[in-house]
Amino acid sequence: MFRFIIRRLGVLLLSAFCLSLIIFAVTNLEPNLRNLAVTQTNMRAGDEALDSWLEKNGYREPMLLRYGQWLGVVQKQPVFDPATGQPANRFGFCTDVQEPKFSGVLQGDWGCSTRFKRDVLVRIVPAVKATGILMFWVMITMVPLALVLGVLSGMREGSRLDRVLSFISIAGTATPEYVSGVVFTVIFASWLGILNGSAATATNIGPTLYNFTLPVVTVVFFGMGYIARMTRASMVEVMQQQYIRTARLKGVSFPRIVLRHALRNALVTPFTVVMLQFPWLLNGVVIVEIMFRYQGFGYVLVEGAANNDIEMLMACGTISVILVLVTQFISDIGYVYLNPRIRVS
Repeated sequence: MFRFIIRRLGVLLLSAFCLSLIIFAVTNLEPNLRNLAVTQTNMRAGDEALDSWLEKNGYREPMLLRYGQWLGVVQKQPVFDPATGQPANRFGFCTDVQEPKFSGVLQGDWGCSTRFKRDVLVRIVPAVKATGILMFWVMITMVPLALVLGVLSGMREGSRLDRVLSFISIAGTATPEYVSGVVFTVIFASWLGILNGSAATATNIGPTLYNFTLPVVTVVFFGMGYIARMTRASMVEVMQQQYIRTARLKGVSFPRIVLRHALRNALVTPFTVVMLQFPWLLNGVVIVEIMFRYQGFGYVLVEGAANNDIEMLMACGTISVILVLVTQFISDIGYVYLNPRIRVS
């Protein structure tokens, strides 16, 4: 088991390195660099002025060298003012290095956000924290509810309860967030008047019943259907196994069969689906955060993409990659504990 964990960690680090390099290369394509130069100089600047700005600020250096500087394994060089010859800042709202030193992601320097006009880490940490709060309440609501729906459906395949719960699950999965969000807003905020349709203040004063419930309900309604359907399919398969029939012939009560024999084996597949919900929640709640004006990770990502904020986009992509790889690593280890028949070679 220890060797398996070490191998998986090695694969995780190698994957993170390769994917971060891809993210860096894609976000630093020539059109993006020229758009950045346009926004930081003059909208009417000519090609020579744009090339001069990119050259002066180090964007014309070899990509691998810039990637090493961004990562923090190569010393970052300061930018000098041509008039005075003294170290200067690329942007007036962030402080760059004043002498050659290692200053990158590994050292906690994620760059400067041209959209929010501050260090990337200063802006993205509160955004990730806000989305983390949203994810926490979504998961503790969605996962138990979805598992209960799936188990109840799989216990009695083809029954009326199975058909009703399956309809609810399919309806939730088939309804996009921007549709269910509007419907819930109309019902609860407009018709009933019991919930506020906006969560804009949740990042300032904290989540409350009125500014936080609709985003959570919208995400839960969309996400629980997929988990419930996968749980039902796994439960149906397990309930048809020979050891379940043997237990029933021995006179073991049906609830005991479900809880002691079927449920653990049936949770192997849903466990993978649940772990995959974490990267989906981080990136898939973009629509919900924009709809309800919730200033979390999705809001920052959209703002960065709309305003060609290269440093912010690289940070968002890196965080997404780390979350996906970590959740995949946890799910691989969880297989061994959920199903004893799985052995690590």
